[in-house]
Amino acid sequence: MAEVEVAGRRVRLTSLDKVLYPATGFTKKDLIAYYTAVADVLLPYIAGRPLTLGRWPSGVDARGFAQMECRGAPSWMTTAPLRLLSGEVRNYCVVGDLAALVWVANLGTIELHPYWFGASEDETRIAIFDLDPQPPAGLLDAAKAALALRELLAQRGLEAFAKTSGGDGVHVFVPLNVAHDYARVRTFCDELAAELALSNINVDCAQNHPRRSLAAPYSLRAADTPVVSAPVSWDELASGRRELLTFTPEQMGERLRTLGDLFRPVLELEQRLPLTRRPGT
Repeated sequence: MAEVEVAGRRVRLTSLDKVLYPATGFTKKDLIAYYTAVADVLLPYIAGRPLTLGRWPSGVDARGFAQMECRGAPSWMTTAPLRLLSGEVRNYCVVGDLAALVWVANLGTIELHPYWFGASEDETRIAIFDLDPQPPAGLLDAAKAALALRELLAQRGLEAFAKTSGGDGVHVFVPLNVAHDYARVRTFCDELAAELALSNINVDCAQNHPRRSLAAPYSLRAADTPVVSAPVSWDELASGRRELLTFTPEQMGERLRTLGDLFRPVLELEQRLPLTRRPGT
């Protein structure tokens, strides 16, 4: 056990040698180091948002669990109450700085799943398309679907940005950054999903709901080996090469130095959904 100072706060670290990914020997120390390294690009996507913690304290070969209640938090940790669909109220962790990020990582938190609602729980400022391939389809099929979706969005005057799920899926985000009603966004997503009409890809429009969370960009995922839910370019999605769409924590440092944060426009670009089903109608 060690107590360290992180951004002016004291954080207790434990079991740093605990192996979280047995296939590669990736430890809790490595986990904390990764999240520290990407904190500057990661934090803007989760700051101010209730956060579900995907914890695997005994490693990915053991059972993990989703933690909603921010149990055992230090006095300086920000929390936010959120009423679940069941009616229960949970007090979620809100990770807005490096100290808080290190604290949740020390819990064995591999995955970070923020809720994506806007300034209030009644509205959203992002439209989310979760492209989930159905066997035998895989990541490259999801990439093709994302490219087709991009074309449909462009026909409607909308820009979109993609990240890998960290598995075989692709998440396409349409930044709005002005308030939109959830029902309108869900209807829009359903319309485009019907137009795509891909039998081997499930377009999960249910992500457009105030009680649904989704992995943050730069979150690790609890796979056999450590892999990142990483923002990708459209050229990478069009490459037809899986190795260009799968990223380890070790690769992310150089990638960020070379490309920067490919997802940044999601935080800044203002767009409005069209009022009509199809462009020009």
